[in-house]
Amino acid sequence: MKKLVAVKPREAAFKEYEDAPIKSNEVRVKVEFASPKHGTELADFRGTTPFIDGKFDDEWKIFMERDKDEPRGIEFGDLPLGNMFVGTIIEAGADVTEFAVGDRVCSYGPIKETQIVNAVDNYKLRKMSKEASAKNAVCYDPAQFALSSIRDANVRPGDHVAVIGLGAIGQIAAQIAVKIGASTVIAIDPIAHRREIAKKNGAHYVLDNTACDAGYEIKRLTGKAGADVIIETSGNVHALQSALKGLAYGGTIAYAAFAKPFPAGLWLGQEAHYNYGKIIFSRACSEPNPEYPRWNRKRIENVVWEMLMNGYLNCEDIIYPVIPFEESAEGFCKYVDQHPEESIKLGITFSE
Repeated sequence: MKKLVAVKPREAAFKEYEDAPIKSNEVRVKVEFASPKHGTELADFRGTTPFIDGKFDDEWKIFMERDKDEPRGIEFGDLPLGNMFVGTIIEAGADVTEFAVGDRVCSYGPIKETQIVNAVDNYKLRKMSKEASAKNAVCYDPAQFALSSIRDANVRPGDHVAVIGLGAIGQIAAQIAVKIGASTVIAIDPIAHRREIAKKNGAHYVLDNTACDAGYEIKRLTGKAGADVIIETSGNVHALQSALKGLAYGGTIAYAAFAKPFPAGLWLGQEAHYNYGKIIFSRACSEPNPEYPRWNRKRIENVVWEMLMNGYLNCEDIIYPVIPFEESAEGFCKYVDQHPEESIKLGITFSE
Protein backbone atom coordinates (compact mmCIF):
# COMPACT_ATOMS: atom_id res chain seq x y z
CA MET A 1 0.00 0.00 0.00
CA LYS A 2 1.08 3.59 -0.59
CA LYS A 3 0.86 6.93 1.18
CA LEU A 4 1.65 10.48 0.03
CA VAL A 5 4.51 12.24 1.83
CA ALA A 6 6.81 15.24 1.47
CA VAL A 7 10.34 13.94 1.01
CA LYS A 8 11.82 17.44 0.94
CA PRO A 9 10.42 20.98 0.73
CA ARG A 10 8.08 21.29 -2.25
CA GLU A 11 8.54 17.66 -3.34
CA ALA A 12 5.78 15.05 -2.88
CA ALA A 13 6.23 11.32 -3.43
CA PHE A 14 4.66 7.96 -2.65
CA LYS A 15 6.02 5.68 0.04
CA GLU A 16 5.01 2.11 0.65
CA TYR A 17 3.78 1.15 4.09
CA GLU A 18 2.33 -1.80 5.99
CA ASP A 19 -0.55 -1.35 8.42
CA ALA A 20 0.00 -2.30 12.02
CA PRO A 21 -2.51 -4.56 13.77
CA ILE A 22 -5.35 -2.46 15.17
CA LYS A 23 -5.77 -1.98 18.91
CA SER A 24 -9.00 -2.86 20.72
CA ASN A 25 -10.18 0.78 20.54
CA GLU A 26 -9.39 1.26 16.85
CA VAL A 27 -10.91 0.71 13.42
CA ARG A 28 -9.26 0.21 10.07
CA VAL A 29 -10.73 2.22 7.21
CA LYS A 30 -10.39 1.64 3.46
CA VAL A 31 -10.19 5.14 1.97
CA GLU A 32 -12.38 6.22 -0.96
CA PHE A 33 -11.77 9.99 -1.02
CA ALA A 34 -9.30 12.42 0.55
CA SER A 35 -8.24 16.05 0.49
CA PRO A 36 -5.33 18.20 1.70
CA LYS A 37 -5.40 21.67 3.26
CA HIS A 38 -4.32 24.57 1.06
CA GLY A 39 -3.25 26.97 3.82
CA THR A 40 -1.30 25.81 6.85
CA GLU A 41 -0.36 22.53 5.17
CA LEU A 42 1.14 24.44 2.27
CA ALA A 43 3.38 26.34 4.70
CA ASP A 44 4.56 22.97 6.02
CA PHE A 45 5.14 21.63 2.50
CA ARG A 46 7.16 24.66 1.49
CA GLY A 47 9.15 24.63 4.73
CA THR A 48 8.03 28.15 5.65
CA THR A 49 5.98 27.34 8.75
CA PRO A 50 7.11 28.95 12.01
CA PHE A 51 6.79 25.53 13.66
CA ILE A 52 10.00 24.19 12.10
CA ASP A 53 12.36 26.10 14.38
CA GLY A 54 9.72 27.54 16.69
CA LYS A 55 6.98 26.30 18.97
CA PHE A 56 3.98 27.95 20.54
CA ASP A 57 4.30 27.98 24.32
CA ASP A 58 0.86 27.44 25.85
CA GLU A 59 1.89 28.93 29.17
CA TRP A 60 3.48 32.13 27.81
CA LYS A 61 1.21 32.27 24.73
CA ILE A 62 4.14 33.24 22.51
CA PHE A 63 6.35 31.57 19.91
CA MET A 64 9.71 30.45 21.24
CA GLU A 65 12.73 28.98 19.49
CA ARG A 66 13.27 25.26 19.79
CA ASP A 67 16.42 24.16 21.58
CA LYS A 68 19.24 23.02 19.30
CA ASP A 69 18.96 19.43 20.52
CA GLU A 70 15.16 19.43 20.30
CA PRO A 71 13.44 17.77 17.31
CA ARG A 72 12.30 20.17 14.61
CA GLY A 73 8.58 20.80 14.29
CA ILE A 74 8.59 19.53 10.70
CA GLU A 75 10.81 16.70 9.51
CA PHE A 76 10.88 15.96 5.78
CA GLY A 77 11.41 12.51 4.33
CA ASP A 78 8.29 10.85 5.69
CA LEU A 79 6.17 13.96 6.32
CA PRO A 80 2.49 12.99 5.80
CA LEU A 81 0.45 15.09 3.40
CA GLY A 82 -3.31 15.41 3.64
CA ASN A 83 -6.02 16.55 6.00
CA MET A 84 -9.37 14.71 5.64
CA PHE A 85 -10.57 11.36 4.33
CA VAL A 86 -13.78 9.42 3.70
CA GLY A 87 -13.89 5.63 3.66
CA THR A 88 -15.45 2.39 4.89
CA ILE A 89 -14.56 0.51 8.06
CA ILE A 90 -13.12 -2.90 7.18
CA GLU A 91 -12.02 -3.97 10.67
CA ALA A 92 -13.06 -2.98 14.21
CA GLY A 93 -11.42 -3.61 17.59
CA ALA A 94 -13.11 -5.51 20.40
CA ASP A 95 -13.88 -2.38 22.45
CA VAL A 96 -15.50 -0.47 19.58
CA THR A 97 -19.26 -0.22 20.10
CA GLU A 98 -20.33 2.94 18.22
CA PHE A 99 -19.00 1.80 14.83
CA ALA A 100 -19.13 -1.43 12.87
CA VAL A 101 -17.55 -3.00 9.82
CA GLY A 102 -19.28 -1.54 6.75
CA ASP A 103 -19.89 1.91 8.27
CA ARG A 104 -18.93 4.83 6.08
CA VAL A 105 -16.95 7.44 8.01
CA CYS A 106 -15.01 10.69 7.72
CA SER A 107 -12.16 11.94 9.87
CA TYR A 108 -8.79 13.65 9.94
CA GLY A 109 -5.87 11.84 8.38
CA PRO A 110 -3.18 11.94 5.69
CA ILE A 111 -3.55 10.86 2.09
CA LYS A 112 -3.07 7.07 2.10
CA GLU A 113 -4.96 3.95 1.12
CA THR A 114 -6.01 2.92 4.63
CA GLN A 115 -6.42 4.65 7.99
CA ILE A 116 -6.28 3.38 11.56
CA VAL A 117 -8.39 5.57 13.84
CA ASN A 118 -9.36 5.59 17.49
CA ALA A 119 -13.09 4.77 17.54
CA VAL A 120 -13.83 5.03 21.27
CA ASP A 121 -14.95 8.43 22.58
CA ASN A 122 -13.69 10.13 19.45
CA TYR A 123 -16.26 12.60 18.13
CA LYS A 124 -13.91 13.54 15.28
CA LEU A 125 -14.62 10.16 13.67
CA ARG A 126 -17.88 10.99 11.92
CA LYS A 127 -20.37 8.41 10.67
CA MET A 128 -22.08 9.24 7.38
CA SER A 129 -24.65 7.62 5.13
CA LYS A 130 -23.78 5.79 1.95
CA GLU A 131 -25.41 8.59 -0.06
CA ALA A 132 -23.76 11.54 1.73
CA SER A 133 -21.41 13.70 -0.29
CA ALA A 134 -17.73 12.90 0.18
CA LYS A 135 -16.92 16.37 -1.16
CA ASN A 136 -19.00 17.97 1.57
CA ALA A 137 -17.45 15.67 4.18
CA VAL A 138 -13.84 16.63 3.43
CA CYS A 139 -14.81 20.29 3.91
CA TYR A 140 -15.40 19.49 7.59
CA ASP A 141 -12.14 21.25 8.52
CA PRO A 142 -12.45 24.51 6.49
CA ALA A 143 -16.12 24.81 7.45
CA GLN A 144 -15.11 25.09 11.10
CA PHE A 145 -12.88 28.08 10.38
CA ALA A 146 -15.53 29.66 8.15
CA LEU A 147 -18.20 29.37 10.85
CA SER A 148 -15.79 30.63 13.50
CA SER A 149 -14.97 33.73 11.46
CA ILE A 150 -18.67 34.44 10.89
CA ARG A 151 -19.38 34.14 14.62
CA ASP A 152 -16.27 36.00 15.76
CA ALA A 153 -17.20 38.96 13.55
CA ASN A 154 -20.86 38.81 14.68
CA VAL A 155 -22.34 38.76 11.18
CA ARG A 156 -26.05 39.52 11.41
CA PRO A 157 -29.01 39.67 9.03
CA GLY A 158 -28.91 42.89 7.04
CA ASP A 159 -25.14 43.34 7.28
CA HIS A 160 -22.87 44.24 4.41
CA VAL A 161 -20.25 41.48 4.27
CA ALA A 162 -17.15 41.11 2.11
CA VAL A 163 -15.12 37.92 1.89
CA ILE A 164 -11.57 38.23 0.56
CA GLY A 165 -9.95 35.02 -0.64
CA LEU A 166 -12.19 32.34 -2.12
CA GLY A 167 -10.47 29.13 -1.15
CA ALA A 168 -12.56 26.63 0.77
CA ILE A 169 -12.80 28.75 3.95
CA GLY A 170 -13.80 31.89 2.05
CA GLN A 171 -16.30 30.05 -0.16
CA ILE A 172 -18.02 28.52 2.85
CA ALA A 173 -17.99 31.79 4.81
CA ALA A 174 -19.66 33.54 1.87
CA GLN A 175 -22.34 30.83 1.72
CA ILE A 176 -23.09 31.15 5.43
CA ALA A 177 -23.27 34.95 5.22
CA VAL A 178 -25.82 34.69 2.41
CA LYS A 179 -27.89 32.09 4.23
CA ILE A 180 -28.12 34.06 7.49
CA GLY A 181 -29.46 37.07 5.64
CA ALA A 182 -26.60 39.47 4.97
CA SER A 183 -28.06 42.11 2.66
CA THR A 184 -24.88 42.39 0.61
CA VAL A 185 -22.23 39.69 0.21
CA ILE A 186 -19.21 40.66 -1.88
CA ALA A 187 -16.81 37.84 -2.77
CA ILE A 188 -13.30 38.85 -3.83
CA ASP A 189 -10.58 36.79 -5.51
CA PRO A 190 -8.29 37.21 -8.55
CA ILE A 191 -9.18 33.74 -9.90
CA ALA A 192 -12.20 33.74 -12.23
CA HIS A 193 -13.30 30.16 -11.49
CA ARG A 194 -13.41 30.85 -7.77
CA ARG A 195 -15.53 33.96 -8.34
CA GLU A 196 -17.91 31.97 -10.54
CA ILE A 197 -18.45 29.37 -7.80
CA ALA A 198 -19.05 32.05 -5.17
CA LYS A 199 -21.60 33.72 -7.45
CA LYS A 200 -23.28 30.37 -8.15
CA ASN A 201 -23.60 29.78 -4.40
CA GLY A 202 -25.29 33.10 -3.71
CA ALA A 203 -22.76 35.92 -3.48
CA HIS A 204 -24.42 39.14 -4.64
CA TYR A 205 -21.27 40.62 -6.17
CA VAL A 206 -17.86 39.25 -7.12
CA LEU A 207 -14.70 41.30 -7.64
CA ASP A 208 -11.32 40.66 -9.21
CA ASN A 209 -9.01 42.53 -6.86
CA THR A 210 -6.25 42.61 -9.50
CA ALA A 211 -8.54 44.51 -11.89
CA CYS A 212 -10.03 47.07 -9.50
CA ASP A 213 -9.52 48.93 -6.24
CA ALA A 214 -11.35 46.37 -4.09
CA GLY A 215 -11.61 48.62 -1.03
CA TYR A 216 -13.17 51.41 -3.08
CA GLU A 217 -15.54 48.97 -4.81
CA ILE A 218 -16.75 47.64 -1.46
CA LYS A 219 -17.61 51.20 -0.48
CA ARG A 220 -19.30 51.87 -3.84
CA LEU A 221 -21.40 48.69 -3.71
CA THR A 222 -22.59 49.55 -0.20
CA GLY A 223 -23.56 53.14 -0.99
CA LYS A 224 -20.34 54.51 0.55
CA ALA A 225 -21.14 52.86 3.90
CA GLY A 226 -18.54 50.11 3.66
CA ALA A 227 -18.74 46.54 4.87
CA ASP A 228 -19.90 45.91 8.42
CA VAL A 229 -17.76 42.77 8.33
CA ILE A 230 -14.86 41.72 6.14
CA ILE A 231 -13.60 38.15 6.38
CA GLU A 232 -10.00 37.97 5.16
CA THR A 233 -8.73 34.48 4.34
CA SER A 234 -5.97 35.15 1.78
CA GLY A 235 -3.15 36.38 4.03
CA ASN A 236 -2.07 38.84 1.34
CA VAL A 237 -0.82 42.24 2.52
CA HIS A 238 -2.73 44.09 -0.20
CA ALA A 239 -5.92 42.23 0.75
CA LEU A 240 -5.64 43.52 4.30
CA GLN A 241 -5.05 47.06 3.01
CA SER A 242 -8.17 46.72 0.83
CA ALA A 243 -10.13 45.41 3.81
CA LEU A 244 -9.14 48.42 5.92
CA LYS A 245 -10.21 50.71 3.07
CA GLY A 246 -13.54 48.98 2.44
CA LEU A 247 -14.51 48.59 6.10
CA ALA A 248 -17.40 50.60 7.50
CA TYR A 249 -16.74 52.99 10.38
CA GLY A 250 -16.61 50.78 13.48
CA GLY A 251 -16.70 47.59 11.39
CA THR A 252 -14.89 44.35 12.03
CA ILE A 253 -12.30 42.40 10.06
CA ALA A 254 -12.22 38.70 10.93
CA TYR A 255 -8.69 37.74 10.01
CA ALA A 256 -8.84 33.99 9.36
CA ALA A 257 -5.67 33.69 7.25
CA PHE A 258 -2.46 32.02 8.39
CA ALA A 259 -0.29 34.84 7.10
CA LYS A 260 3.38 34.94 6.24
CA PRO A 261 5.54 37.94 7.22
CA PHE A 262 4.21 40.98 5.38
CA PRO A 263 6.32 42.82 2.82
CA ALA A 264 5.90 46.54 2.23
CA GLY A 265 2.35 47.60 1.42
CA LEU A 266 0.48 47.85 4.72
CA TRP A 267 -0.18 51.46 5.72
CA LEU A 268 -2.06 51.77 9.00
CA GLY A 269 -1.92 55.56 8.83
CA GLN A 270 -4.72 55.72 6.28
CA GLU A 271 -8.29 54.39 6.65
CA ALA A 272 -7.31 52.15 9.56
CA HIS A 273 -6.48 55.24 11.62
CA TYR A 274 -9.67 57.13 10.79
CA ASN A 275 -12.39 54.49 10.67
CA TYR A 276 -12.21 52.96 14.14
CA GLY A 277 -12.07 49.46 12.73
CA LYS A 278 -11.44 46.28 14.66
CA ILE A 279 -9.39 43.26 13.61
CA ILE A 280 -10.24 39.94 15.23
CA PHE A 281 -7.81 37.10 14.64
CA SER A 282 -10.22 34.24 14.13
CA ARG A 283 -9.24 30.60 14.68
CA ALA A 284 -11.73 27.85 15.47
CA CYS A 285 -9.22 25.68 17.32
CA SER A 286 -7.87 28.27 19.78
CA GLU A 287 -9.38 27.31 23.12
CA PRO A 288 -11.11 28.67 25.04
CA ASN A 289 -13.36 30.01 22.30
CA PRO A 290 -14.36 33.70 22.67
CA GLU A 291 -17.89 32.48 23.51
CA TYR A 292 -16.73 29.82 25.97
CA PRO A 293 -18.27 27.97 27.76
CA ARG A 294 -21.34 28.09 25.52
CA TRP A 295 -19.25 27.49 22.41
CA ASN A 296 -16.14 25.37 22.12
CA ARG A 297 -14.33 23.47 19.36
CA LYS A 298 -16.57 20.43 19.74
CA ARG A 299 -19.75 22.48 19.34
CA ILE A 300 -18.34 24.21 16.26
CA GLU A 301 -17.50 20.81 14.77
CA ASN A 302 -20.91 19.36 15.58
CA VAL A 303 -22.68 22.31 13.98
CA VAL A 304 -20.68 22.34 10.75
CA TRP A 305 -20.94 18.56 10.36
CA GLU A 306 -24.72 18.85 10.53
CA MET A 307 -24.62 21.71 7.99
CA LEU A 308 -22.52 19.60 5.64
CA MET A 309 -24.60 16.46 5.96
CA ASN A 310 -28.07 18.07 5.75
CA GLY A 311 -27.24 20.09 2.63
CA TYR A 312 -27.25 23.53 4.26
CA LEU A 313 -23.76 23.93 2.81
CA ASN A 314 -22.91 22.92 -0.76
CA CYS A 315 -19.24 22.09 -1.32
CA GLU A 316 -19.60 20.10 -4.54
CA ASP A 317 -17.96 22.82 -6.66
CA ILE A 318 -15.45 23.79 -3.97
CA ILE A 319 -13.65 20.45 -4.35
CA TYR A 320 -11.85 21.16 -7.60
CA PRO A 321 -10.11 19.55 -9.36
CA VAL A 322 -10.56 15.86 -8.50
CA ILE A 323 -7.73 13.51 -9.46
CA PRO A 324 -6.99 9.80 -8.91
CA PHE A 325 -4.70 8.81 -6.03
CA GLU A 326 -2.13 7.51 -8.52
CA GLU A 327 -1.64 11.09 -9.79
CA SER A 328 -1.67 12.78 -6.38
CA ALA A 329 2.10 13.29 -6.00
CA GLU A 330 2.26 15.38 -9.17
CA GLY A 331 -1.21 16.78 -8.48
CA PHE A 332 -0.35 18.00 -4.98
CA CYS A 333 2.72 19.83 -6.30
CA LYS A 334 0.78 21.33 -9.18
CA TYR A 335 -2.57 22.28 -7.67
CA VAL A 336 -1.64 23.04 -4.06
CA ASP A 337 1.86 24.52 -4.45
CA GLN A 338 2.86 25.55 -7.96
CA HIS A 339 -0.45 26.56 -9.58
CA PRO A 340 -3.04 27.22 -6.85
CA GLU A 341 -4.93 29.37 -9.34
CA GLU A 342 -6.03 26.11 -11.01
CA SER A 343 -7.75 24.74 -7.92
CA ILE A 344 -9.96 25.58 -4.97
CA LYS A 345 -9.60 22.49 -2.76
CA LEU A 346 -8.03 19.40 -4.28
CA GLY A 347 -10.01 16.14 -4.19
CA ILE A 348 -8.40 12.70 -4.50
CA THR A 349 -10.27 9.51 -5.39
CA PHE A 350 -9.15 5.96 -4.61
CA SER A 351 -9.97 2.96 -6.78
CA GLU A 352 -12.15 0.27 -5.27
